[in-house]
Amino acid sequence: MVEFELINPKTLESVPALLGKKWDEALLLAGGTDLLDMLKERLVQPQRVINLKSVPGLSYIKNGAGLEIGALTTIAEIAEHASVRKNFAVLAEAAESIATPQLRNMGTLGGNLCQRPRCWYFRAKDIVCIKKGGGRCYAVDGLNKYHCLFGGGPSFIVHPSDSAPALLALGATLDVLGPHGKEEIALEDFYELPLDNIRREHILQPNQFITAVRVPQPAPGTKSTYLKFREKQSLDFAIVSVAAVLQMEGKTCKKASVVLGGVAPKPWRVEATEAELNGKALTAEVIAKAANAAVANANPMSQNGYKVQLTKVMVRRALERLV
Repeated sequence: MVEFELINPKTLESVPALLGKKWDEALLLAGGTDLLDMLKERLVQPQRVINLKSVPGLSYIKNGAGLEIGALTTIAEIAEHASVRKNFAVLAEAAESIATPQLRNMGTLGGNLCQRPRCWYFRAKDIVCIKKGGGRCYAVDGLNKYHCLFGGGPSFIVHPSDSAPALLALGATLDVLGPHGKEEIALEDFYELPLDNIRREHILQPNQFITAVRVPQPAPGTKSTYLKFREKQSLDFAIVSVAAVLQMEGKTCKKASVVLGGVAPKPWRVEATEAELNGKALTAEVIAKAANAAVANANPMSQNGYKVQLTKVMVRRALERLV
């Protein structure tokens, strides 16, 4: 890695000015599990690294009228928290599926939500792909086995976070701090497709950062689960994942929220699946139709057509868990 200045701020309010107004001039250090890789590979070469761990009060879990989690709370703490496991099962299961115990003990919720793509072309130092300012996405004519089914173009990355689909399905919002103070952003509005923002995956400005995540208390009768398919069961990123949150009344689904991971450049809500579930008893036939609806608009690439059937099966299995 190249030389940089490490800054340990003492207050939240001082961080936006330290970050500056240009991307990659300064970067945040939270858990460091993604940042250190990018620094060592010289994919990023910041002038300053801002250590958020020096700021007190960013690591906590509060469960009252809803759930509030500080941005520096570790993934392990979320996965193991009794209230999260009881009332927000989809989030606990998603957290538990992330990486290895060692990485879960270091990685933070804020970092997991903002991690950069894992695409091998993006991560290759000597390849200047379209997300790094080049003129093309090399996955189009190259190796695209793990790339997207939905929302692709002009880049065909998939979003790597497991916590993001779970939190989106739960209706989470983010507390974001910038030079003009704090604002609240719905997670639904936080992520952007490459067509709208080719260089970044979210709407944050260079001098903004997440301080907390808020999740509303689930309605009575709510059930949820997170199902993830990966090649290496012990540590891998999702090839396909499903976050399902269903508000149930007996066997009838009053309201469904279903979000896919690993298949699009951002967590991908499948509204067609939700429409097939809302107001219906969850029979095998209804679940099958809902699973088929999830892939109705899939646009596979040359090597990832297998993801279409896999997504359908994963949606069906996730819904069957909740009946």
